[in-house]
This record gives sequence, C-alpha cells and structure tokens, in this order.
Amino acid sequence: MPETHIALDRSDRVAPIDRRIFGAFVEHLGRCVYDGLYEPGHPTANEDGFRLDVVELVKELGATTIRYPGGNFVSGFRWEDSVGPREQRPVRRDLAWHSLETNQVGLDEFSRWLKLTGSELMLAVNLGTRGIDEALDLLEYANHPSGTALSDQRIANGTPDPHGIRMWCLGNEMDGPWQTGYMTADDYGKLAARTAAAMKMADKDLELVACGSSGSGMPTFGDWERIVLEHAYDHVDFISAHAYYQERGGDLGSFLASSVDMQYFIDTVVAAADHVGSKRKSAKKIAISFDEWNVWYLDEHQASDEVNDEWRIAPRQLEDVYSVADAVVVGNLLITLLKNHDRVRSASLAQLVNVIAPIMTEPGGASWRQTTFFPFSVTSRLARGEVLRPTVRTGVYETATHGTADLVDAVATHDAATGQSAVFLVNRSLTETETVTIDVRDLGATEVREALSLFDEDVYAKNTLADPERVGLRANTTAALADGVLTVELPPVSWTALSLA
Repeated sequence: MPETHIALDRSDRVAPIDRRIFGAFVEHLGRCVYDGLYEPGHPTANEDGFRLDVVELVKELGATTIRYPGGNFVSGFRWEDSVGPREQRPVRRDLAWHSLETNQVGLDEFSRWLKLTGSELMLAVNLGTRGIDEALDLLEYANHPSGTALSDQRIANGTPDPHGIRMWCLGNEMDGPWQTGYMTADDYGKLAARTAAAMKMADKDLELVACGSSGSGMPTFGDWERIVLEHAYDHVDFISAHAYYQERGGDLGSFLASSVDMQYFIDTVVAAADHVGSKRKSAKKIAISFDEWNVWYLDEHQASDEVNDEWRIAPRQLEDVYSVADAVVVGNLLITLLKNHDRVRSASLAQLVNVIAPIMTEPGGASWRQTTFFPFSVTSRLARGEVLRPTVRTGVYETATHGTADLVDAVATHDAATGQSAVFLVNRSLTETETVTIDVRDLGATEVREALSLFDEDVYAKNTLADPERVGLRANTTAALADGVLTVELPPVSWTALSLA
C-alpha cells in the first residue's frame, strides 16, 4: 500500500482564517433565486417568500459571505428596478442568460434573507452598461443612514437601517466578450480606478474588488491584472479570480489534479499584483478574491439549448448533478484556497442553489445536498484559528493536462485558543488506497474527535431527487493516534477531514 508522510509545525503558519474564504455566490440566473431561495407558494416559505428549508441548508453549509446579484447578470442590471413596492417593479430582459427578470427579489429582500442565514453581503455594481453615478447612487441607497434622497427612499421602502455593506465588486468579468459592455484592460482599469476613488470619497473604509481574469485560459491572463492594477492599485483592495473545472474526455486523472491549475492561477495573479506594487514602491499588498470557483460542466451546457431566445422566467439552466469525483475536486480546490490564504483572503463557491450548486430544490417539494455540499460544509465547520502549511512527502503521477501531480494533497488548521486542529486531505489515485502518517506532536493533539471521508465504489455516484442520500460522509475508522503520530488510510478518489483535540 503506497505511503504518504506529513509533518505539521505550528510555526509554519500561512495566515489567520478569514471566514470570508467560505463564501458563496447567488446570481439572478436560472433557478438560483426564483424556485431556489425564493418560492412564495412553498410550504416552508416565510412572509418574504423565502424557503426556510433552503435557509437551514445554507446555514449547515457554513456559507459566510454571499456575492450578489451577479455574475454576468449584473452587467445589464438596473438596481433601481429591484427596490420599492413589488407590484410596481418592471420585468426586464436579462441579456446575459436570455431570460426574463421579474425583480421580485432585490437588495432589501435579499438582505433580509442574509439575516436568516447569518451571512454577509458582497455587492456587485454594474460597470458594463453603467458607471460611477449609478455605483454612488447604490452605495447611498444601501449604506447612508438617513437624510439624503436615496437613503430616505430606502427607509420609505421599509428598510430603516442601512445595510452596511463593506465589500463591493467593481463589475464582473469585464475581460470576457460574453459580458455586456466588456472592454479592454486599459479601459476597464481607468473606469475601475475612477469608480473606486469616488466610492471611497463616500466611505474610505469600503473594501473594493477589481475584476481580474475570468479564467487562466484567457489570452490576456496576467497582462489584464497588471494593466488594471497599474490604474487602480491605490484605490482597490482585492483583485478577483474566477476558475471552473470539469472532467473532459474521460480523463479523470487530470480532472482530479484541477487544483494544480488553481495554484498556477494564484501564483500568476500574485506575481502581476506584486510587480505593480514593486514598481510603485508600495508597501500595500493586493489580496485575491477568488469569488467564482467550482466544478462546472460548461461544455455540455454550451452544447445544449437551455440558454435560448425564448425569454422565460427562471428556466432550468446550468443544473449540474455532481458526482463523488466532482466533490473530491471541490474539496481539493478548498485545500488550495486555504494553502494560499495569505493572499486569497476571500472566496465564493459559485453558485449556491440549483445553478452549479451544492444545494438543489424541487418546486413545491424537497431540497437536498449535492455531493459537493459535504467537503465545503465540513471544512467551513472545522477550520478554525490559523492555516498551517504541511510538509508532504508523497508519490506523484502524470496527467495529460496539468503535468506531474501529487497523489495526496493536504492542508491543516490549528486554533491555539482551544487546542483544536483539523487536517484536510485528498487521495487522487484512481486505484490505490494511500496510507498516510501525520506527525502532530507539535500540535499537542491527543484525541481524534472526527474522521470523515467522502468516497464511493462508484466515483460517479450522485445524489438526485429520486435518491437524495445516495452519497454521504462516512466515518473513517482507520484513523488512529499514538505517540503524536496520526495514521489514516485514504481510499482511492477520496476527500477526508480529521478533527483533533
């Protein structure tokens, strides 16, 4: 049986955990909002029309910051349409997803939903078809206490207290030709800088996210970040990163190594940002907001006719049904985000409900957890204190897409205040169980509190409406701790979490 050796040292810290690393994303797309979060006729719906069964699953998932309302949707969005009396809100065409937007859920309603889930709002402004004035108006409506035209309008609309939104996205994927109003890096950088400067004149403590590349395969990747930040460096705090992965051509080995590309993405963005900072002789470091990441079977959706010109309300779009292998990749991507938490300070799993999501719903019926729900929820629950950088000695294998990849990947966290630690691991081997020994003596661990693994004899097993509990977490009974050394066996194609006290 192959063996992996891991050493953990409390002094090898990456960063204290910022809970925003466990964020998610809600876009007005498909059934994410309508028939997902919001279904007034559902048996569990509250007075606002929100499904409380979904609220409970979001709380269990542990999603912290929710990016909203897009996504591609935001680049054609008029925020004024979504506030005020619902019966007076206009129905608009959404060019991004060729559907109709009823505007029945807007900023004020969504903020009330966030209070139910205990999440924080990250709000995106439209820099595709709009600009500085509209961003400032939205900021005034959302955050100013009272006594101005737009803050008083919010109060008259039934929201007396300001929303207090701290984190704002300056547009979405402005490098992409699919984006309404897309532009060059030079044009976007200038607009982002002017918008950011104006917003900080209104509130200097805002945290602002400039658009980075929408994928590592974009022809402008790297240059885009450099040019945008040459304009906006002094005015923004984050630059965004977006990445989606899928299995192609039956190459499961390459798919399981998707986090190798995520690491390349992060390294490239950090290098570009630090290059600009060095040229400016600035002590400031730009952080990364990895505010869209997931497994997404985009090829299959693009080949379908689910996005068409019929102009439907809340059509079924991008409703991937995830497998065990997909969940292992999601768990591994989370490991990579944590390993880079000194620079990746915020992240959003895209998306939250129905649309490439960990949570699925049936209109008028059930809600259930996809396979990808489990690594996210457990990591969010167990990761506390600081991220530790493990020293890992493991075997490697060759992939067609990502070159050489480690068989086992891992990260750990440690909370000095409570003595609690956690280790998160994946085994990418298609066929072999991996025996892992972990030196935890420096953590002072004396007890394994939890040992959970996600795996299945069928790596393509899924949870569905007909069989919503086909896949779940299993107790890993091989985990044993003796004399400061933890031993555990990792099944092939598996994700594992260990909680230590």
